[in-house]
Amino acid sequence: MALISQISNQQNLKDWTFLGIVLLVAFLLLNTYPSKTGSVTEYFWQYLVEMALILPAVMLIMGLFSAYVSNSMIEKYLGKYAGKKGIFLSFFLGSLPTGPLYVAFPIASHLLEKGARISNVIIFLSAWACLKIPQELMEFQFLGWKFMLLRLFFTAILVVVMARFIEYLFGITNDKV
Repeated sequence: MALISQISNQQNLKDWTFLGIVLLVAFLLLNTYPSKTGSVTEYFWQYLVEMALILPAVMLIMGLFSAYVSNSMIEKYLGKYAGKKGIFLSFFLGSLPTGPLYVAFPIASHLLEKGARISNVIIFLSAWACLKIPQELMEFQFLGWKFMLLRLFFTAILVVVMARFIEYLFGITNDKV
């Protein structure tokens, strides 16, 4: 128990140190470029309000996800032995939502905790970022079906290659995510 407490305290110290560095850099940049202070402050408040409106719903969804989706289900469909089924499911789950990308990070964290394969989580995040179905419909309308299909095809291939490569790198370093 003492070891867990010590690790938790070390992580808290790292978190606070990182926050302090970010605030220091922001302070230095705002003092270096005082003409940008107004727009930076405006964007800061816009994002703060946006996150205050979205994050409670995300936390509710995460609680339901934790309670009702079992580890064995995640391991079966997105785990180490899910194969192509896991790849397709990761693409599908990532391409459905229309929310901002930062909403996907807590979901990705839970997927990893429940036994999802690293490459499937990377595919999920990449699909959320660049393969959303509503986005594809707009792309089709303005850029045409040929452009949309070619971009989808090459993006999907490169996402899978990137995900597998990153998973390979994690295996080499023996790091836990």
